[in-house]
Amino acid sequence: MAKPKIVCVVGTRPDAIKTAPVVLELRKYARDVECVLVATGQHREMLVQALRSFGLEADRDLNIMAHGQTLADVTSRAVVGLDGVYQELQPDLVLAQGDTTTTFCAALAAFYRQTSFGHIEAGLRTDTVWNPFPEEFNRRAVGLVARLHFAPTRLAAENLEREGSTKDVYVTGNTGIDAVRMVAEQAPQTWFPSEERRIILLTTHRRENWGEPQRHIAEAVREVVDTDKGTVLVVPMHRNPTVREALRAILDGHPRVHLIEPPDYPEFVKLMERSSLILTDSGGVQEEAPAFGKPVLVLRTTTERPEGIEAGNAVLVGTERQTIVDEAIRLLSDPSAYQRMATARSPYGDGRAAQRIRHVVLSHFDIESPPEPMWT
Repeated sequence: MAKPKIVCVVGTRPDAIKTAPVVLELRKYARDVECVLVATGQHREMLVQALRSFGLEADRDLNIMAHGQTLADVTSRAVVGLDGVYQELQPDLVLAQGDTTTTFCAALAAFYRQTSFGHIEAGLRTDTVWNPFPEEFNRRAVGLVARLHFAPTRLAAENLEREGSTKDVYVTGNTGIDAVRMVAEQAPQTWFPSEERRIILLTTHRRENWGEPQRHIAEAVREVVDTDKGTVLVVPMHRNPTVREALRAILDGHPRVHLIEPPDYPEFVKLMERSSLILTDSGGVQEEAPAFGKPVLVLRTTTERPEGIEAGNAVLVGTERQTIVDEAIRLLSDPSAYQRMATARSPYGDGRAAQRIRHVVLSHFDIESPPEPMWT
């Protein structure tokens, strides 16, 4: 009897990071299942870079990225390309993570071929399908067709249950915590070895923050650094020119601001570990930073990851200049407020999510493997 064939689909850097632990775990059981890694190439250099951090490369690469591509371009090329891959490979199960356009297309193409789909990081929700855009639509649509739902937290599972997904919902923890712990243990610390001032890390790239919100964010962090002379700001700039131009216009040339190219994933993990305070609009960073005890200011008006805010790891500050400044200065000047956030328990996982997913996937095919208690 042929081994079950599992296709794992990635397209962006977060996809690669959060899917890599699952691919590595499934490949430990190569005698029982075949695991094929497929990349759409929605992101190019950042995707390859992230996979390389885990010793992985794609078995199939659609290479769909094009300069100036629209969401419609990405969607159409990804669906057609993945349909061809599925026709060739005839997978028994397709896995993809999160809320990217690649994940939506992986699920849609699987649905068209009536192939079972497993959604890693299932059940995250905000209160409007328009924010974050287009991610909130993507994950809701994927939830409609998924056969297996791997929810990172109990709250995410409850969201799915309210929508009618009462079977095959598994609370696993977030695979991003698996990835960040794996990399942190292996990578050396090379950031600012002689710097005694506190490091503030800023990451911002989300589509809904382009334009005026991006300008407010940049103005706010510059004011924070000007106010607190004992800080240094580090900004890994997303490759999108719209983001870069807005950040450079306000932050370039400041003596205590470092505008840097996006580091390889291991280097970025060590940069988070080196930082004192993190400001971000990234969903992944919201999850990863608490693993290092780093307070997070979330530069968004809504978040699909409210667990960190409820646990005390993060504060939702939006994109208004004065709110960002006030919250950052409060944490930098009040040791007790800082310590409360730094010592709050992370709600996102214990580093064994991929093992839980592997056990569920193999059980789906009636293959025995060591179980892990579900994350609570």
